[in-house]
Amino acid sequence: MPTLHSKSRIRWLPAAIIVALTVLAVILIWSLEAPQRQSRVFLTVLLLLLSFLLMLLWLLFFSRLRWKVRLLAFGAVVLILFLSVALFRVKGFSGDLVPLLEWRWTETAAESLTGEAATATPFPPAGGGIKGGKDYPQFLGPDRNGTVRGIKLARDWSERPPQLLWRQPIGAGWSAFAVVGSSAITQEQRGEYEMVVCYDLMSGQERWSHSDHDRYEVIPAGVGPRATPTIVGDRVYTLGATGILNCLDLGTGERIWSEDILYDNNAELASWGMSGSPLVLDDLVVVSAGGPEGKSLVAYHKDTGERVWRGGSSPAEYSSPLITTLAGVPQILIFNYGSVAAHDPNGGELLWQHPWPSGTQCVSQPVPLPDDHLFVSSAYGIGCKLFQIAHDADNQLKATLVWETPRLKAKFTNVIHRDGYIYGLDDGVLVCLDLADGQRKWKRGRYGHGQVILVDGPDEIKNQNSLLLVSAESGDVLLVEVNPNESRELSRFPALASKTWNNPALAGQYLLVRNDREAACYELPLD
Repeated sequence: MPTLHSKSRIRWLPAAIIVALTVLAVILIWSLEAPQRQSRVFLTVLLLLLSFLLMLLWLLFFSRLRWKVRLLAFGAVVLILFLSVALFRVKGFSGDLVPLLEWRWTETAAESLTGEAATATPFPPAGGGIKGGKDYPQFLGPDRNGTVRGIKLARDWSERPPQLLWRQPIGAGWSAFAVVGSSAITQEQRGEYEMVVCYDLMSGQERWSHSDHDRYEVIPAGVGPRATPTIVGDRVYTLGATGILNCLDLGTGERIWSEDILYDNNAELASWGMSGSPLVLDDLVVVSAGGPEGKSLVAYHKDTGERVWRGGSSPAEYSSPLITTLAGVPQILIFNYGSVAAHDPNGGELLWQHPWPSGTQCVSQPVPLPDDHLFVSSAYGIGCKLFQIAHDADNQLKATLVWETPRLKAKFTNVIHRDGYIYGLDDGVLVCLDLADGQRKWKRGRYGHGQVILVDGPDEIKNQNSLLLVSAESGDVLLVEVNPNESRELSRFPALASKTWNNPALAGQYLLVRNDREAACYELPLD
Protein backbone atom coordinates (compact mmCIF):
# COMPACT_ATOMS: atom_id res chain seq x y z
CA MET A 1 0.00 0.00 0.00
CA PRO A 2 1.48 3.39 -1.02
CA THR A 3 2.68 5.65 1.72
CA LEU A 4 2.57 9.43 1.99
CA HIS A 5 6.32 9.44 1.33
CA SER A 6 5.94 7.45 -1.95
CA LYS A 7 3.23 9.80 -3.16
CA SER A 8 5.48 12.80 -2.58
CA ARG A 9 8.03 11.31 -4.97
CA ILE A 10 5.72 11.89 -8.01
CA ARG A 11 7.38 14.38 -10.33
CA TRP A 12 4.71 17.00 -10.94
CA LEU A 13 7.19 19.76 -11.76
CA PRO A 14 7.89 18.70 -15.40
CA ALA A 15 4.16 18.49 -16.12
CA ALA A 16 3.59 21.92 -14.58
CA ILE A 17 6.43 23.37 -16.65
CA ILE A 18 4.98 21.89 -19.88
CA VAL A 19 1.52 23.34 -19.12
CA ALA A 20 2.91 26.74 -18.13
CA LEU A 21 5.13 27.01 -21.21
CA THR A 22 2.23 25.95 -23.44
CA VAL A 23 -0.04 28.64 -21.99
CA LEU A 24 2.66 31.30 -22.34
CA ALA A 25 3.43 30.25 -25.93
CA VAL A 26 -0.27 30.41 -26.93
CA ILE A 27 -0.56 33.89 -25.39
CA LEU A 28 2.57 34.97 -27.27
CA ILE A 29 1.31 33.57 -30.60
CA TRP A 30 -1.99 35.44 -30.33
CA SER A 31 -0.59 38.70 -28.92
CA LEU A 32 2.14 39.37 -31.50
CA GLU A 33 1.41 40.64 -34.99
CA ALA A 34 1.23 37.89 -37.60
CA PRO A 35 0.97 38.23 -41.41
CA GLN A 36 -2.10 36.01 -41.46
CA ARG A 37 -4.51 34.53 -38.95
CA GLN A 38 -4.21 30.99 -40.27
CA SER A 39 -0.50 31.05 -39.37
CA ARG A 40 -1.49 31.61 -35.75
CA VAL A 41 -4.00 28.76 -35.96
CA PHE A 42 -1.38 26.43 -37.47
CA LEU A 43 1.22 27.33 -34.85
CA THR A 44 -1.31 26.87 -32.05
CA VAL A 45 -2.34 23.41 -33.29
CA LEU A 46 1.31 22.41 -33.72
CA LEU A 47 2.11 23.64 -30.20
CA LEU A 48 -0.80 21.75 -28.64
CA LEU A 49 0.21 18.52 -30.41
CA LEU A 50 3.80 18.91 -29.19
CA SER A 51 2.59 19.58 -25.64
CA PHE A 52 0.35 16.52 -25.80
CA LEU A 53 3.28 14.32 -26.83
CA LEU A 54 5.48 15.77 -24.09
CA MET A 55 2.78 15.09 -21.50
CA LEU A 56 2.58 11.48 -22.70
CA LEU A 57 6.35 11.11 -22.37
CA TRP A 58 6.17 12.59 -18.88
CA LEU A 59 3.36 10.22 -17.92
CA LEU A 60 5.11 7.08 -19.14
CA PHE A 61 8.76 7.71 -18.28
CA PHE A 62 9.24 10.63 -15.90
CA SER A 63 6.16 10.93 -13.67
CA ARG A 64 7.15 8.20 -11.14
CA LEU A 65 3.50 7.18 -10.93
CA ARG A 66 2.89 3.49 -10.31
CA TRP A 67 3.14 1.54 -13.57
CA LYS A 68 -0.42 0.37 -13.18
CA VAL A 69 -1.60 4.00 -13.09
CA ARG A 70 0.63 4.93 -16.03
CA LEU A 71 -0.67 2.10 -18.19
CA LEU A 72 -4.30 2.75 -17.27
CA ALA A 73 -3.91 6.46 -18.09
CA PHE A 74 -2.16 5.67 -21.38
CA GLY A 75 -4.89 3.16 -22.23
CA ALA A 76 -7.56 5.78 -21.54
CA VAL A 77 -5.79 8.23 -23.87
CA VAL A 78 -5.58 5.60 -26.63
CA LEU A 79 -9.27 4.73 -26.14
CA ILE A 80 -10.29 8.39 -26.37
CA LEU A 81 -8.27 8.82 -29.56
CA PHE A 82 -9.76 5.65 -31.07
CA LEU A 83 -13.31 6.73 -30.20
CA SER A 84 -12.67 10.19 -31.60
CA VAL A 85 -11.55 8.73 -34.93
CA ALA A 86 -14.39 6.22 -34.95
CA LEU A 87 -17.16 8.68 -34.02
CA PHE A 88 -16.13 11.91 -35.73
CA ARG A 89 -14.97 12.98 -39.17
CA VAL A 90 -13.61 16.21 -40.56
CA LYS A 91 -16.41 17.80 -42.59
CA GLY A 92 -14.20 20.62 -43.78
CA PHE A 93 -12.09 23.53 -42.64
CA SER A 94 -12.88 27.07 -41.66
CA GLY A 95 -11.38 29.99 -43.55
CA ASP A 96 -8.58 29.95 -40.96
CA LEU A 97 -7.96 26.23 -41.59
CA VAL A 98 -9.52 25.11 -38.31
CA PRO A 99 -10.87 21.54 -38.76
CA LEU A 100 -14.67 21.31 -38.47
CA LEU A 101 -15.96 18.03 -37.03
CA GLU A 102 -19.26 16.15 -37.29
CA TRP A 103 -20.60 12.72 -36.31
CA ARG A 104 -19.54 10.06 -38.82
CA TRP A 105 -23.13 8.89 -39.31
CA THR A 106 -24.42 12.37 -40.09
CA GLU A 107 -25.85 12.50 -43.60
CA THR A 108 -25.18 15.81 -45.26
CA ALA A 109 -28.09 17.49 -46.96
CA ALA A 110 -26.44 17.22 -50.35
CA GLU A 111 -26.02 13.43 -50.09
CA SER A 112 -29.78 12.97 -50.43
CA LEU A 113 -29.79 14.76 -53.80
CA THR A 114 -29.23 12.94 -57.07
CA GLY A 115 -27.47 14.01 -60.21
CA GLU A 116 -30.46 13.33 -62.44
CA ALA A 117 -31.55 16.29 -64.55
CA ALA A 118 -34.98 17.61 -63.67
CA THR A 119 -37.64 18.01 -66.33
CA ALA A 120 -38.24 21.66 -67.11
CA THR A 121 -41.48 23.04 -65.66
CA PRO A 122 -43.38 25.99 -67.12
CA PHE A 123 -42.93 29.36 -65.43
CA PRO A 124 -43.72 33.01 -66.11
CA PRO A 125 -41.52 35.13 -68.40
CA ALA A 126 -38.23 36.15 -66.81
CA GLY A 127 -39.17 39.78 -66.30
CA GLY A 128 -42.41 39.69 -64.35
CA GLY A 129 -44.47 38.50 -61.45
CA ILE A 130 -42.21 39.30 -58.49
CA LYS A 131 -43.18 42.02 -56.03
CA GLY A 132 -40.27 44.37 -55.39
CA GLY A 133 -38.05 42.15 -57.49
CA LYS A 134 -34.88 43.36 -59.20
CA ASP A 135 -32.48 41.27 -61.21
CA TYR A 136 -29.16 40.10 -59.81
CA PRO A 137 -28.01 38.45 -63.04
CA GLN A 138 -24.35 37.64 -62.39
CA PHE A 139 -21.50 37.41 -59.91
CA LEU A 140 -21.60 40.40 -57.51
CA GLY A 141 -24.77 41.80 -59.01
CA PRO A 142 -25.83 44.00 -61.94
CA ASP A 143 -22.52 45.89 -62.22
CA ARG A 144 -20.27 43.10 -60.92
CA ASN A 145 -19.13 45.30 -58.03
CA GLY A 146 -21.14 44.01 -55.05
CA THR A 147 -23.48 47.01 -55.10
CA VAL A 148 -27.29 47.04 -55.26
CA ARG A 149 -28.99 50.39 -55.83
CA GLY A 150 -32.49 51.72 -55.27
CA ILE A 151 -33.37 49.53 -52.26
CA LYS A 152 -34.19 51.12 -48.92
CA LEU A 153 -33.82 48.36 -46.35
CA ALA A 154 -35.21 48.69 -42.85
CA ARG A 155 -32.37 49.32 -40.42
CA ASP A 156 -33.96 47.55 -37.43
CA TRP A 157 -34.95 43.90 -37.77
CA SER A 158 -36.04 43.43 -34.15
CA GLU A 159 -39.72 44.27 -34.76
CA ARG A 160 -39.87 43.24 -38.42
CA PRO A 161 -37.39 40.39 -38.89
CA PRO A 162 -36.62 38.93 -42.33
CA GLN A 163 -39.29 36.45 -43.41
CA LEU A 164 -38.22 32.98 -44.50
CA LEU A 165 -39.74 32.02 -47.86
CA TRP A 166 -37.98 28.66 -48.17
CA ARG A 167 -34.95 26.76 -46.92
CA GLN A 168 -33.84 23.39 -48.25
CA PRO A 169 -30.89 21.08 -48.98
CA ILE A 170 -28.61 21.90 -51.91
CA GLY A 171 -25.70 20.18 -53.60
CA ALA A 172 -22.16 21.00 -52.53
CA GLY A 173 -20.23 23.90 -54.03
CA TRP A 174 -19.24 27.53 -53.49
CA SER A 175 -21.26 29.06 -56.31
CA ALA A 176 -23.72 31.91 -55.67
CA PHE A 177 -27.16 32.55 -57.17
CA ALA A 178 -27.85 34.60 -60.27
CA VAL A 179 -31.42 35.92 -60.41
CA VAL A 180 -33.52 37.17 -63.32
CA GLY A 181 -37.25 37.62 -62.77
CA SER A 182 -38.47 34.59 -60.84
CA SER A 183 -35.54 32.35 -61.84
CA ALA A 184 -32.72 31.77 -59.36
CA ILE A 185 -29.85 29.74 -60.84
CA THR A 186 -26.78 28.29 -59.15
CA GLN A 187 -24.22 25.51 -59.59
CA GLU A 188 -23.82 22.53 -57.30
CA GLN A 189 -22.41 19.01 -57.01
CA ARG A 190 -24.73 16.03 -56.70
CA GLY A 191 -22.83 12.77 -56.47
CA GLU A 192 -20.71 12.36 -59.60
CA TYR A 193 -22.56 15.08 -61.49
CA GLU A 194 -21.78 18.77 -61.66
CA MET A 195 -25.12 20.55 -61.94
CA VAL A 196 -26.59 23.86 -63.04
CA VAL A 197 -29.95 24.18 -61.30
CA CYS A 198 -32.78 26.68 -61.77
CA TYR A 199 -35.05 27.27 -58.76
CA ASP A 200 -38.23 29.27 -58.42
CA LEU A 201 -37.30 32.39 -56.46
CA MET A 202 -40.46 32.46 -54.35
CA SER A 203 -40.92 28.76 -53.57
CA GLY A 204 -37.52 27.10 -54.02
CA GLN A 205 -39.08 24.57 -56.38
CA GLU A 206 -36.61 23.11 -58.85
CA ARG A 207 -37.60 24.07 -62.38
CA TRP A 208 -34.85 22.45 -64.40
CA SER A 209 -31.29 21.23 -64.09
CA HIS A 210 -28.41 20.51 -66.40
CA SER A 211 -25.79 17.89 -65.50
CA ASP A 212 -22.23 17.13 -66.57
CA HIS A 213 -20.62 13.87 -65.48
CA ASP A 214 -17.78 15.58 -63.67
CA ARG A 215 -16.63 16.05 -60.07
CA TYR A 216 -14.04 18.25 -58.40
CA GLU A 217 -12.98 17.37 -54.86
CA VAL A 218 -9.80 18.40 -53.06
CA ILE A 219 -9.10 18.69 -49.32
CA PRO A 220 -9.39 21.32 -47.89
CA ALA A 221 -10.87 23.11 -50.92
CA GLY A 222 -14.05 21.05 -50.75
CA VAL A 223 -16.37 19.61 -53.36
CA GLY A 224 -18.14 21.05 -56.36
CA PRO A 225 -18.26 24.11 -58.63
CA ARG A 226 -17.26 27.55 -57.36
CA ALA A 227 -18.14 30.02 -60.14
CA THR A 228 -21.49 31.83 -60.40
CA PRO A 229 -23.77 31.68 -63.47
CA THR A 230 -24.16 34.69 -65.75
CA ILE A 231 -27.62 35.32 -67.22
CA VAL A 232 -27.94 37.45 -70.36
CA GLY A 233 -31.18 37.53 -72.36
CA ASP A 234 -32.49 33.98 -72.71
CA ARG A 235 -29.09 32.37 -72.10
CA VAL A 236 -27.23 31.13 -69.01
CA TYR A 237 -23.42 30.88 -69.06
CA THR A 238 -21.62 28.74 -66.47
CA LEU A 239 -18.06 27.60 -65.79
CA GLY A 240 -17.54 24.36 -63.88
CA ALA A 241 -14.75 23.61 -61.44
CA THR A 242 -12.79 21.58 -64.02
CA GLY A 243 -13.20 24.08 -66.85
CA ILE A 244 -16.45 23.12 -68.61
CA LEU A 245 -17.99 26.29 -70.09
CA ASN A 246 -21.70 25.84 -70.86
CA CYS A 247 -24.25 27.98 -72.65
CA LEU A 248 -27.76 26.91 -71.62
CA ASP A 249 -31.29 27.93 -72.47
CA LEU A 250 -32.77 30.01 -69.63
CA GLY A 251 -36.23 28.51 -70.03
CA THR A 252 -35.34 24.81 -70.22
CA GLY A 253 -31.71 24.32 -69.23
CA GLU A 254 -30.96 22.63 -72.55
CA ARG A 255 -27.36 22.92 -73.67
CA ILE A 256 -26.78 25.22 -76.64
CA TRP A 257 -23.00 24.81 -76.75
CA SER A 258 -20.14 23.72 -74.49
CA GLU A 259 -16.36 24.07 -74.41
CA ASP A 260 -13.59 22.62 -72.23
CA ILE A 261 -11.52 25.78 -71.73
CA LEU A 262 -8.55 23.94 -70.19
CA TYR A 263 -8.20 21.54 -73.12
CA ASP A 264 -8.81 24.30 -75.66
CA ASN A 265 -6.06 26.49 -74.19
CA ASN A 266 -3.50 23.92 -72.98
CA ALA A 267 -4.14 25.16 -69.45
CA GLU A 268 -3.76 23.42 -66.11
CA LEU A 269 -6.49 23.11 -63.51
CA ALA A 270 -6.11 25.71 -60.76
CA SER A 271 -5.24 24.16 -57.40
CA TRP A 272 -8.59 25.13 -55.83
CA GLY A 273 -10.69 24.64 -58.97
CA MET A 274 -11.71 27.01 -61.75
CA SER A 275 -13.54 29.83 -60.01
CA GLY A 276 -13.86 32.74 -62.44
CA SER A 277 -17.45 33.56 -63.35
CA PRO A 278 -18.02 34.20 -67.09
CA LEU A 279 -18.19 37.82 -68.26
CA VAL A 280 -20.62 38.43 -71.14
CA LEU A 281 -19.65 41.50 -73.13
CA ASP A 282 -21.56 42.32 -76.32
CA ASP A 283 -21.21 39.16 -78.46
CA LEU A 284 -18.46 37.64 -76.31
CA VAL A 285 -18.28 35.45 -73.23
CA VAL A 286 -14.90 36.00 -71.57
CA VAL A 287 -13.27 33.52 -69.16
CA SER A 288 -9.92 33.13 -67.43
CA ALA A 289 -8.41 29.87 -68.70
CA GLY A 290 -4.82 30.50 -67.61
CA GLY A 291 -3.15 28.90 -70.61
CA PRO A 292 0.47 29.65 -71.60
CA GLU A 293 1.79 31.44 -74.70
CA GLY A 294 -1.03 33.92 -75.19
CA LYS A 295 -3.89 31.68 -73.98
CA SER A 296 -4.65 33.10 -70.54
CA LEU A 297 -7.77 35.25 -71.02
CA VAL A 298 -10.11 33.85 -73.68
CA ALA A 299 -13.26 35.08 -75.45
CA TYR A 300 -15.82 32.84 -77.16
CA HIS A 301 -18.80 33.91 -79.25
CA LYS A 302 -21.76 33.89 -76.92
CA ASP A 303 -24.13 32.35 -79.50
CA THR A 304 -21.92 29.67 -81.07
CA GLY A 305 -19.04 28.96 -78.66
CA GLU A 306 -16.50 29.71 -81.41
CA ARG A 307 -13.24 31.08 -80.01
CA VAL A 308 -12.83 34.76 -81.00
CA TRP A 309 -9.60 35.85 -79.29
CA ARG A 310 -7.21 35.12 -76.48
CA GLY A 311 -4.29 36.93 -74.86
CA GLY A 312 -1.85 36.98 -71.96
CA SER A 313 0.17 34.07 -70.61
CA SER A 314 -0.42 34.11 -66.85
CA PRO A 315 -1.86 31.11 -64.98
CA ALA A 316 -5.45 31.58 -63.83
CA GLU A 317 -6.32 32.38 -60.25
CA TYR A 318 -9.73 32.73 -58.60
CA SER A 319 -11.09 36.16 -59.52
CA SER A 320 -13.45 36.90 -62.43
CA PRO A 321 -12.94 39.14 -65.48
CA LEU A 322 -14.40 42.65 -65.14
CA ILE A 323 -15.03 45.33 -67.78
CA THR A 324 -14.19 48.94 -66.92
CA THR A 325 -12.64 52.12 -68.35
CA LEU A 326 -9.40 53.53 -66.94
CA ALA A 327 -7.32 56.37 -68.41
CA GLY A 328 -10.02 56.69 -71.07
CA VAL A 329 -9.45 53.15 -72.36
CA PRO A 330 -12.05 50.33 -72.09
CA GLN A 331 -10.35 47.25 -70.64
CA ILE A 332 -11.01 43.88 -69.10
CA LEU A 333 -9.38 43.50 -65.68
CA ILE A 334 -8.26 40.11 -64.39
CA PHE A 335 -6.37 39.13 -61.22
CA ASN A 336 -4.01 36.32 -62.26
CA TYR A 337 -1.45 34.24 -60.45
CA GLY A 338 1.46 36.61 -59.95
CA SER A 339 -0.06 39.69 -61.59
CA VAL A 340 -3.03 41.97 -62.08
CA ALA A 341 -3.62 42.74 -65.75
CA ALA A 342 -5.87 44.45 -68.28
CA HIS A 343 -6.79 43.30 -71.80
CA ASP A 344 -8.26 44.99 -74.85
CA PRO A 345 -11.91 43.84 -75.07
CA ASN A 346 -11.77 43.93 -78.89
CA GLY A 347 -8.83 41.62 -79.51
CA GLY A 348 -7.58 40.38 -76.14
CA GLU A 349 -4.18 42.07 -76.36
CA LEU A 350 -2.48 42.77 -73.04
CA LEU A 351 -2.79 46.52 -72.30
CA TRP A 352 -0.84 46.55 -69.06
CA GLN A 353 0.31 44.17 -66.36
CA HIS A 354 1.67 44.71 -62.87
CA PRO A 355 3.34 42.01 -60.75
CA TRP A 356 1.67 40.75 -57.60
CA PRO A 357 3.38 38.62 -54.93
CA SER A 358 3.17 34.96 -55.98
CA GLY A 359 2.59 32.06 -53.63
CA THR A 360 -0.78 33.47 -52.61
CA GLN A 361 -4.33 32.86 -53.87
CA CYS A 362 -5.81 35.90 -55.66
CA VAL A 363 -9.57 35.84 -55.12
CA SER A 364 -10.87 39.33 -54.39
CA GLN A 365 -11.98 41.38 -57.40
CA PRO A 366 -9.88 44.43 -58.35
CA VAL A 367 -11.95 47.58 -57.72
CA PRO A 368 -11.89 50.40 -60.32
CA LEU A 369 -12.10 53.82 -58.67
CA PRO A 370 -12.52 57.45 -59.71
CA ASP A 371 -9.54 59.36 -61.14
CA ASP A 372 -8.23 56.22 -62.89
CA HIS A 373 -7.28 54.48 -59.65
CA LEU A 374 -7.45 50.74 -59.03
CA PHE A 375 -7.63 48.99 -55.65
CA VAL A 376 -6.33 45.42 -55.34
CA SER A 377 -6.14 43.19 -52.26
CA SER A 378 -5.24 39.64 -51.27
CA ALA A 379 -4.66 37.78 -48.03
CA TYR A 380 -1.86 35.49 -46.81
CA GLY A 381 0.06 38.42 -45.38
CA ILE A 382 0.02 40.57 -48.54
CA GLY A 383 -2.60 43.28 -47.93
CA CYS A 384 -3.77 45.87 -50.45
CA LYS A 385 -2.37 48.34 -52.98
CA LEU A 386 -3.72 51.39 -54.77
CA PHE A 387 -2.57 51.91 -58.36
CA GLN A 388 -2.80 54.84 -60.76
CA ILE A 389 -3.48 53.78 -64.35
CA ALA A 390 -2.09 56.27 -66.89
CA HIS A 391 -0.30 56.55 -70.24
CA ASP A 392 3.49 56.67 -70.16
CA ALA A 393 5.82 58.62 -72.46
CA ASP A 394 5.28 56.04 -75.23
CA ASN A 395 1.49 56.31 -74.85
CA GLN A 396 1.36 52.85 -73.33
CA LEU A 397 -0.83 52.16 -70.31
CA LYS A 398 1.03 51.63 -67.07
CA ALA A 399 0.06 50.88 -63.46
CA THR A 400 1.98 52.96 -60.90
CA LEU A 401 1.83 52.19 -57.19
CA VAL A 402 0.30 55.01 -55.11
CA TRP A 403 0.39 53.33 -51.71
CA GLU A 404 0.25 49.92 -50.09
CA THR A 405 -0.71 48.65 -46.64
CA PRO A 406 -1.24 45.31 -44.86
CA ARG A 407 -4.35 46.69 -43.14
CA LEU A 408 -6.87 45.00 -45.47
CA LYS A 409 -6.12 41.42 -46.47
CA ALA A 410 -9.14 40.21 -48.45
CA LYS A 411 -9.08 36.42 -48.52
CA PHE A 412 -12.37 35.07 -49.94
CA THR A 413 -14.32 38.28 -49.73
CA ASN A 414 -14.75 41.18 -52.15
CA VAL A 415 -14.37 44.72 -50.90
CA ILE A 416 -16.75 47.66 -51.34
CA HIS A 417 -16.04 51.28 -52.33
CA ARG A 418 -18.21 54.11 -51.04
CA ASP A 419 -17.44 57.85 -51.12
CA GLY A 420 -13.66 57.60 -50.88
CA TYR A 421 -13.54 54.69 -48.43
CA ILE A 422 -13.05 50.96 -48.80
CA TYR A 423 -14.98 48.48 -46.61
CA GLY A 424 -14.01 44.83 -46.41
CA LEU A 425 -13.05 41.86 -44.27
CA ASP A 426 -9.41 41.95 -43.19
CA ASP A 427 -8.70 38.27 -42.51
CA GLY A 428 -12.23 38.02 -41.16
CA VAL A 429 -12.61 41.37 -39.34
CA LEU A 430 -14.55 44.24 -40.93
CA VAL A 431 -12.43 47.34 -41.58
CA CYS A 432 -12.75 50.75 -43.20
CA LEU A 433 -9.78 52.27 -45.08
CA ASP A 434 -9.34 55.84 -46.25
CA LEU A 435 -8.47 55.74 -49.96
CA ALA A 436 -6.52 58.99 -49.68
CA ASP A 437 -3.63 57.38 -47.83
CA GLY A 438 -4.59 53.78 -46.93
CA GLN A 439 -4.96 54.60 -43.24
CA ARG A 440 -7.43 52.48 -41.28
CA LYS A 441 -10.43 54.38 -39.94
CA TRP A 442 -11.74 51.50 -37.84
CA LYS A 443 -11.57 47.73 -37.43
CA ARG A 444 -14.34 45.89 -35.61
CA GLY A 445 -16.56 42.83 -35.91
CA ARG A 446 -15.07 39.36 -36.44
CA TYR A 447 -17.43 37.93 -39.04
CA GLY A 448 -15.03 35.33 -40.41
CA HIS A 449 -14.37 34.79 -44.09
CA GLY A 450 -17.77 35.85 -45.36
CA GLN A 451 -19.04 38.24 -48.01
CA VAL A 452 -20.26 41.86 -48.25
CA ILE A 453 -22.86 43.68 -50.38
CA LEU A 454 -23.40 47.46 -50.46
CA VAL A 455 -27.11 48.37 -50.47
CA ASP A 456 -27.84 51.93 -51.62
CA GLY A 457 -31.22 53.55 -51.20
CA PRO A 458 -32.94 55.57 -53.94
CA ASP A 459 -30.76 58.33 -55.38
CA GLU A 460 -32.36 61.13 -53.39
CA ILE A 461 -31.74 59.41 -50.03
CA LYS A 462 -28.83 57.03 -50.67
CA ASN A 463 -26.38 58.99 -48.54
CA GLN A 464 -28.67 58.55 -45.55
CA ASN A 465 -29.43 54.89 -46.11
CA SER A 466 -26.33 53.12 -47.42
CA LEU A 467 -25.87 49.82 -45.64
CA LEU A 468 -23.47 46.92 -45.72
CA LEU A 469 -25.21 43.55 -45.89
CA VAL A 470 -22.68 41.11 -44.44
CA SER A 471 -22.96 37.35 -44.84
CA ALA A 472 -20.78 35.98 -42.03
CA GLU A 473 -18.84 32.72 -42.25
CA SER A 474 -21.03 31.38 -39.43
CA GLY A 475 -24.16 31.68 -41.59
CA ASP A 476 -25.49 34.83 -39.88
CA VAL A 477 -26.56 37.82 -41.97
CA LEU A 478 -26.21 41.32 -40.53
CA LEU A 479 -26.56 44.99 -41.37
CA VAL A 480 -23.73 47.45 -40.76
CA GLU A 481 -24.06 51.19 -41.30
CA VAL A 482 -21.79 52.67 -43.98
CA ASN A 483 -19.92 55.14 -41.80
CA PRO A 484 -16.19 55.94 -42.03
CA ASN A 485 -16.15 57.35 -38.51
CA GLU A 486 -17.36 54.31 -36.58
CA SER A 487 -18.51 50.71 -36.92
CA ARG A 488 -22.21 50.33 -36.14
CA GLU A 489 -23.86 46.91 -36.40
CA LEU A 490 -27.61 47.52 -36.71
CA SER A 491 -29.27 44.09 -36.99
CA ARG A 492 -28.55 40.42 -37.56
CA PHE A 493 -30.28 37.06 -37.90
CA PRO A 494 -29.16 33.42 -38.36
CA ALA A 495 -29.79 32.72 -42.06
CA LEU A 496 -27.91 29.40 -42.33
CA ALA A 497 -26.51 26.97 -39.78
CA SER A 498 -23.02 26.09 -41.00
CA LYS A 499 -19.89 27.42 -42.69
CA THR A 500 -20.87 29.88 -45.42
CA TRP A 501 -18.33 31.12 -47.95
CA ASN A 502 -20.73 31.66 -50.86
CA ASN A 503 -21.65 35.16 -51.97
CA PRO A 504 -25.25 36.17 -51.20
CA ALA A 505 -27.55 37.54 -53.91
CA LEU A 506 -29.97 40.41 -53.29
CA ALA A 507 -32.77 40.63 -55.87
CA GLY A 508 -34.81 43.59 -54.69
CA GLN A 509 -35.90 42.74 -51.18
CA TYR A 510 -35.27 39.02 -51.69
CA LEU A 511 -32.04 37.70 -50.19
CA LEU A 512 -30.72 34.37 -51.46
CA VAL A 513 -28.06 32.68 -49.34
CA ARG A 514 -26.43 29.29 -49.65
CA ASN A 515 -23.42 27.24 -48.66
CA ASP A 516 -22.25 23.73 -49.48
CA ARG A 517 -25.23 22.15 -47.67
CA GLU A 518 -28.35 24.28 -47.82
CA ALA A 519 -29.93 27.29 -49.50
CA ALA A 520 -32.58 29.76 -48.33
CA CYS A 521 -34.53 32.77 -49.51
CA TYR A 522 -35.59 35.57 -47.14
CA GLU A 523 -37.78 38.60 -47.74
CA LEU A 524 -36.06 41.56 -46.09
CA PRO A 525 -38.16 44.35 -44.54
CA LEU A 526 -38.16 47.69 -46.35
CA ASP A 527 -38.57 51.23 -45.05
